[in-house]
Formats: sequence, C-alpha cells, structure tokens
Amino acid sequence: MASNPIPLMAAPRRGHYDAIIVGARCAGAATAMLLARAGLEVLAIDRKPYGSDTLSTHALMRPAVLQLWRWGLLEPLLEAGTPLVETTTFHYGEEEITIPLVSGSDLPGLIAPRRTVLDRILVDAARKAGAEILHEMAVSDLFADTHGRVRGIEIRAAGRAALRVSADIVIGADGIGSLVAKCVDAQLLRRGAVSAAHVYGYAPVEPGEGYHWYFRDGIAGSFIPTNDGLACIVASVPTGLFDQRFRLGHARARMDVLEALSPALAAQAARAPKDARLQAFRGVLGYIRQAHGPGWALVGDAGFFRDPITSHGISDALRDAESLARAILGGSDAAFAVWQQHRDLIANQILDITDAVAGFDWTLDDIGERHRRFSAVLKAEVQALAGQPMPARRAAKSKPATYRAPANQDKPPADLSRNRTGARP
Repeated sequence: MASNPIPLMAAPRRGHYDAIIVGARCAGAATAMLLARAGLEVLAIDRKPYGSDTLSTHALMRPAVLQLWRWGLLEPLLEAGTPLVETTTFHYGEEEITIPLVSGSDLPGLIAPRRTVLDRILVDAARKAGAEILHEMAVSDLFADTHGRVRGIEIRAAGRAALRVSADIVIGADGIGSLVAKCVDAQLLRRGAVSAAHVYGYAPVEPGEGYHWYFRDGIAGSFIPTNDGLACIVASVPTGLFDQRFRLGHARARMDVLEALSPALAAQAARAPKDARLQAFRGVLGYIRQAHGPGWALVGDAGFFRDPITSHGISDALRDAESLARAILGGSDAAFAVWQQHRDLIANQILDITDAVAGFDWTLDDIGERHRRFSAVLKAEVQALAGQPMPARRAAKSKPATYRAPANQDKPPADLSRNRTGARP
C-alpha cells in the first residue's frame, strides 16, 4: 500500500479552519473525511506516525462494515488483503453454535482489519476528500474567547514554538485520556460498573476461518482472523483476576486461560513465533461523557468508551463520526442536541449489555441470552444506519452556525486571547 507520511516539521497551511480534529484514528479520520467531503476546510492532528499500530482486537461488527461500505471503503480494505469472515462460532463450554453470516451487496460478511490498514485507508480517504492531516504533532492546549467559547488549539512539534490555529469547532477524537475532554471539563454522564482485561497476540491462520468466541465460567477468549495470514487470539478475564495471575508474566497466564477455554485454541496460539510480542489492556470502566459544548465536540473513545469484549468500539466510532458530521453541517443548537440524544440512547444500551458480558457474573446457561440481547441492539443499529442519508454537502457560500470567521480571514480573530482555563498567554 502506498504511503504518504507527513514530515515531522510540517505546519498547518491555514490559520483558520471550519473544523479542527484532535486525533486521526478511526473516529477522527472518519469525521475529517465526512466533513471534507461536504466541502469544509478540515485539519486533523495526531501524535503518532502515519500508519502506526495501536491497541485493538480488530473485529468489526455489522454496523461498522455497513458504514465502511456506505463510504466506499469496504472494497479497498478487502483489496488490502483483509480476509472476509463468513461465519461466527460461539463456544459455550463444550457447546458450539456456528452462525453463517448472510451476505448481501452491502454486507458480504464481516472483516477484522489491522489498524495499520484500517486507519491508513481512513486517513487516505480524508486526504483525498481535501482534509489536511498532520501526524507526529501534539496539541498542547485549547484557547477560548472572553465568553468561554472554544476558538482553537495550540500545537507543538519537535523544534517548534507553540502555534495557535483557530476553528469554528474543535473536535476531540483523542481517546480515553482525551486532552480536549479535560480542557473543556466535559461532564461525565455515566460510569460503567465493571472492567475486563485482555491479553492478545498473533498466530498463523488457515484461509477461510471465521470468528470464534469462547466462554467458560469466569474467563473468555476470541479468535479473530486479520491481515497477513494471522489471527488475533485474545484471552479475556476480569481485571481483578488479571492483577492476581498476570503480574509474573503475561505469556504463561494467557496460555493457561486459552488452554482452559479450549486446548485447540491454545494449540493455535502456540504456533506464534517464540519472540512474538503480546499486547495487554488492563481494563477501564466504561463511560459516557458530555458530547458537545460551546465550540467543541467529542467523538470516539473521547466521548464514549465500552469494554472491548463486545467488539463494538470501532462501530461506535464510525457511527458517531457520521452523526457528528451531520450535526456540524446542520450548524444549529438543535442539530447538536439531537445528535447527543441519539448518541446517548444507543450508547446506554451498548454499555448496559457490554457490562453484562464484561462483568463475568454470567453462567454458561445465561451468557447466550446476553449475546442475543446484544445481537438485537446490533440489528436495530444497522436498520437505523441504513435509513440515514449521508451528511449533506453544504452550499458553497453557507457556513455552519457554530461560528463565523470574518471574510477572507486566515488568522485567529483578535479576541482569541485566553486559553481554556482563562489565563492570559
């Protein structure tokens, strides 16, 4: 795949943008792409290099695949070697339930792309649409006007002094530890009840394999075919058990969990090279944060996080990117209120069911029912997405109502003199 990295010393081409996005992973790059396709001037900034990897178990559910198809990106992902998943199997102890995935023109199956593939394709699509995306550059602060409305960001890079860039809206797509959320004091609307830990690595896989999800009392695991002829093999346990059993070494404890789940799964994991590196996520309680405020918005994990055990994080990121883009293009307070209302409705349902699985308080007799409840939520989400129009292209001279810059102005307005805490620079 062709790469087009941004040089470390690059700087924004403009002094003012319609939208600035902090973070250019799934949520940020997708939001940048959609806004740029609608004709807005967009800047996205990410701390990490273009095409770098990140923690992820890769599995996409139907809502995410539908979004990628709607945006014209499913075919490029398949062409990049992402295997098509046509079956999913649930292993409840010794019981196996295999479900063929009904294919169609829009959803031929499911996919689990490596983030080095998925994030690049989203970034490339955003750039093709006209968005400006800078990597290896960090946002150090936000700044606001005298009324407390966010007006832009301060950025820094190696060898450069801090630089201010203004925008109609600043979007935080910068993950769990979101700087944007901290700067604007985004309200915590809900905290989840449980967290789970996940340790994963990669092993060779035969072509044509499907998803496999394993459950036994108190532990879980997954087998997820991804790019490069590999499968991501995950051991999942309550965070408390992780702290007890994984402190002395992730590799041995992970293999013990996989062996308890399925000797065949453990044998598959043992095919990995001896020096293969494992990735671990200790777990974070889920949360729902306030989605927007004066001059700012949050998308992806910055606004809503749920445990990875239900493999719905990327679906949430892509769905909320599109609905946020629609609200920004609408430009009214009412459009943002509707966006948050719809986001909170689905987020609360997903957090409820994710906690019901990640809490490990189920038995093999009732875990299947919890999965059926989750499947019903996914079906409703797919139906809602399928009925949504794409974010509309605005008229050439119209501006979203969030903020209007003076005509032909490419520098921050004069009143942008305070940082987010109100201190003078």
